[in-house]
Amino acid sequence: MGRIAVIGAGMGSLATAARLAVQGHRVAVFERAETYGGAVGAFRRDGFAFDTGPALLHLPAVYRDLFVKTGKRPLEECVELVQVDPASRHLFPDGTDLALPNASRAGVISALDAAFGAGVGERWGDFLGRARVVWERTRRPLLEDTLREDTAPLGRDPYPALKRGLLRRAPATVAAVGERELRHPGLTALLSECVLSYGLDPRQAPPSAAVLPYMEQTFGSWYVRGGLRALADAVYERCEERGVEFRFGAEVTGVVEEDGRATGVELADGTRQEADVVVRGAPGEPLPGDLGRFVVLLALRGARPADAAHRTVVHGTDAPHDGSPDGPAPTVRVLRPDDDRLVPDAGHEAAVLSVTVPPQGAVDWRAPGYADAFADRVVAVAGAAIPGLAERLLWREVRTPADTERETGAPGGAVPAPALAGADGAWLRTANRGVPRGLYLVGGSAHPGGGLAHAGMSGAMVADLVAGGPGGSR
Repeated sequence: MGRIAVIGAGMGSLATAARLAVQGHRVAVFERAETYGGAVGAFRRDGFAFDTGPALLHLPAVYRDLFVKTGKRPLEECVELVQVDPASRHLFPDGTDLALPNASRAGVISALDAAFGAGVGERWGDFLGRARVVWERTRRPLLEDTLREDTAPLGRDPYPALKRGLLRRAPATVAAVGERELRHPGLTALLSECVLSYGLDPRQAPPSAAVLPYMEQTFGSWYVRGGLRALADAVYERCEERGVEFRFGAEVTGVVEEDGRATGVELADGTRQEADVVVRGAPGEPLPGDLGRFVVLLALRGARPADAAHRTVVHGTDAPHDGSPDGPAPTVRVLRPDDDRLVPDAGHEAAVLSVTVPPQGAVDWRAPGYADAFADRVVAVAGAAIPGLAERLLWREVRTPADTERETGAPGGAVPAPALAGADGAWLRTANRGVPRGLYLVGGSAHPGGGLAHAGMSGAMVADLVAGGPGGSR
């Protein structure tokens, strides 16, 4: 039985800690903040509750596996999972109103045909068929196995693009895939928004990012009653059940190294904690293309209409928005959970608006009045999804990448995106086995990248590596 020091209490760290504790190790988690969950946070005021990070769960099988492997109670006994249907509603500038069913390819094709015209849905279905090739070629090396030393195969883009034109060159970005293959503004907007929602600029992300809408529409979108913070609560409780020790308000300033091996951690108060293995789950340096989230939390008077969609996208620009007042309208995601745990009573509603934006530094979100002015614009756009929004608004809370940086320690408040193949490996994350020996890396800054499911997978990979295995998450 070894001593394990885990730096950070984000979801990847929690998943690792629970698995290592089951292996019989003595696990201690050191977290600079006063709570766990990392980016999976919550804001509460006046009886309202809001998710401040991820709000939907994709690939819930990752957390089902975690709970099966670490205790007797399965995931569904610890949290209440609800399949979101429709998966999303989309409002376009030309007035088109489109609702896409959850995890139904035939249903999606029918909805697209009805909204955009016969044959358009089939074009999207053919695109998802090519995206499935990306899933099949990268599922194991990107999601099920730790990153190998030879990453050259992952530097080649696996998307089987349709090559058009005289030179028949493959598109360089996923935005170029949309323009060339989808050939419809509504379809290209759907693709771009999905990629943006993962914190990627479609004008920079490689064609392999086509796997993201494939995953969502194939495996579905799920909500956790009480908000995604309830999932963090459940994983934390599982860690405590397994005997994991937590020390909050304990900032780690360095990894202690002796003879080329990690032997513990040094804390901000000058003390050292010895360990046989160190797992680093704290945020690392972002990739150049990592983006942030601008979030507006709305407390609304009046009940949520029964027919309101859980997630509505009001489409604007297909690119990250810098908050400038004279730029194009932003694309705003509007989340309206049907969840009485989030409101003080049935006569109120809690809604979350989010926009993908550059991180702090690329834009000064702390500049006086800048964030509030952009929030005004975001709320105005969201009015298309929430009729009477201005009259219903009780109060709002604005959160920028600068707030994310302060609360989680992520540089610039950047939100790591999932690892992607192609672009000569530019979108791969740091390997799970670190330097010196005995140091392992987990969470969004490490392989396989950001997102709730990916954090859970990285936890499984690291636990397997510590046990002497090959680093598989299966």
